[in-house]
Amino acid sequence: MEQPISVTRSNFNDWMVPVFAPANFIPVRGEGSRIWDQENKEYIDFAGGIAVNALGHAHPVAVNALTEQATKLWHVGNGYTNEPVLRLAKQLTENTFADKVFFCNSGAEANEAALKLARKVGLDSGVAGKSGIVAFNNAFHGRTLFTVSAGGQPKYSQDFAPLPNGINHVAFNDLEAAKAAINEQTCAVIVEPIQGEGGVIPADIEFLKGLRALCDEFGALLIFDEVQTGVGRTGSLYAYMNSGVTPDILTTAKALGGGFPVGAMLTIDKFAPHFSVGTHGTTYGGNPLASAVAGAVFEFINTPEVLEGVRHRHQYFLDALNTLNAEYQVFDEIRGQGLLIGCVLTAEYAGKAKDITTWAGEEGLLALIAGPNVVRFTPSLIIPEQDIDEGIARLKRALAKLAK
Repeated sequence: MEQPISVTRSNFNDWMVPVFAPANFIPVRGEGSRIWDQENKEYIDFAGGIAVNALGHAHPVAVNALTEQATKLWHVGNGYTNEPVLRLAKQLTENTFADKVFFCNSGAEANEAALKLARKVGLDSGVAGKSGIVAFNNAFHGRTLFTVSAGGQPKYSQDFAPLPNGINHVAFNDLEAAKAAINEQTCAVIVEPIQGEGGVIPADIEFLKGLRALCDEFGALLIFDEVQTGVGRTGSLYAYMNSGVTPDILTTAKALGGGFPVGAMLTIDKFAPHFSVGTHGTTYGGNPLASAVAGAVFEFINTPEVLEGVRHRHQYFLDALNTLNAEYQVFDEIRGQGLLIGCVLTAEYAGKAKDITTWAGEEGLLALIAGPNVVRFTPSLIIPEQDIDEGIARLKRALAKLAK
């Protein structure tokens, strides 16, 4: 058997479209909340593949589900259903507000489906011009043309005009602004319960309740984008459960597959029939391989022990970060829920989030940013305390470099 091609980080620049600027090392294997690169250097993983690796790396629950299904059936296309996808649909509907599920491959596709369904419901309503979508500044909903237009960050959309129209952006957490924007022509309001990419900013409960009331008043669908907040990330199965507000549509991906690409749009019987046969589709979505892994990961996370563990780890992280900050005074605020944590930099260190994550990488810690002023942590939901301690120690060394 031939040896695999030898590759280095510089090959990325040779062969890959330059939409990413990856770190200068290549991870090659992982176990739990630690990974190793080509040089066998070890890293603590506080990034979790951007809130994806909910059980860390190579967790037996996911590995066993994948390998068992891999010997049976991988893919059949959408002309047939399969057993793993039906079991996963039952898990999702039994444990949420939803009655029906549409499966796809990513968060962007889940949001695309949600926005298309809302437009279809608006069209079928008989109200002339009921196609308007209200979204929020600094939101992030994906990279397709429709979802990047719904996202409230022009830096991601302005180069791809003309964009789909009928989308109105207003200030996040500003109910009066939302009231001014939502009317009879609105078919949907799309909101993240916590803005992830936008800076780890939680929505106020009263804001979400106000959006629910406005959607009820004007016959618009309330869409919760829970791609980043879902599947245990906040210490509840889904973040809407922390708010007392139930959406009409919920999108989920990232942690759902624990690292295997899978996404889903959840909705209720009132709206699901508007997506009749042929109105929307996907080739890979809901394939047996993804569904088997997601079913196993979901079952493991959806237990009181794991969800309580996330809430405990939130406090553990907070205490450690506050102790660190007492010494270095780089963070103005630490916010978020569960294991979606954003550390906002002080004015003195404004714009340095990327520098901090780069130095953290040199010290053997993987971390994320959420804009230029926020360092973000989205580790495994079951990260051991000793790995949190070690990661914080490495972050401390990175902050010492920053202070110099």
